[in-house]
Amino acid sequence: MKVSGSVALVTGANRGIGRQFARLLLERGASKVYATARNPESIDIPGVQTLRLDIADPASIEEAASVATDVDLLINNAGISTHTNLVTGDLETIRLEMDTHFYGTLGMIRAFAPVLATNGGGAIVNMLSATSWFSHDGDNAYAAAKAAAWSLTNGVRLELGKQKTLVTGVFLGLADTDMVADFEGPKVDPADVVRAALDGVEAGKLEVLVDEWSAHVKASLARDPFEFYGPSLSS
Repeated sequence: MKVSGSVALVTGANRGIGRQFARLLLERGASKVYATARNPESIDIPGVQTLRLDIADPASIEEAASVATDVDLLINNAGISTHTNLVTGDLETIRLEMDTHFYGTLGMIRAFAPVLATNGGGAIVNMLSATSWFSHDGDNAYAAAKAAAWSLTNGVRLELGKQKTLVTGVFLGLADTDMVADFEGPKVDPADVVRAALDGVEAGKLEVLVDEWSAHVKASLARDPFEFYGPSLSS
C-alpha cells in the first residue's frame, strides 16, 4: 500500500489526530482525501473534499460510502472519551462509547470493505490506544470500548485478508489533542502519530506502537496482571 496516489477517507478530520491525517496524506501525495466530520463546516484544510459523517449513525455511514466509491485507504480515527466508569457510570454514556469505537468502526468497515475490494484491496487504519490493553479507574468505558475495537481489528483483518486488504492497528498513550487536554504527562505530537501510522501502512505492518508506553503496556499482557494493577488495587 502506497500513500502517494491513494484515495483516502479520514473520520473525525476536523481536529486532533484526524486533522493531521488529512493534512499529511495530502503532503505525502494522496490524490484525494475525503475529510469527514459530523460538522464538515469545521474542517479548514485546503485541498480536501469534505463530507458529513457521523459514525454512530448507520445511515450517515451508508451515504458516505455511496459518495466515496474511489477510496482505497480508510482511516478510522473518530472517537470520544466520556471519562465514565462501568459500575456506577451512566449506561447510556457507556453505550455511546461502544457505539462509537466498536459499532461505529465496524459500520465503517462493513460499508467500505466492498469499496476497497473493488479498488484493489487497499488498507484500513484503526486508531486504537494503549488502553486497548489496560483499564484506568475513571475512564473504564473508554478502555472497554477500545479493547473491543482491538479485537474487532484482529477479526476483520482475518476476514479481509481474502480480498488483500491490509488492516493496521495504531496504538499510543497520550497525544497532544483537545481530548486529553486535562491530563498531565508526556504527550506525543499528533503529526508524529500520523507519520508513524502511514509509515506502518506502507511497510505492511499489522500493528504500529507509536510510543514506549504502548510497547510497555502490551508487553505487560504476558505477565502476572498484579504487577501492573497491584499498586492501584492497594491505594
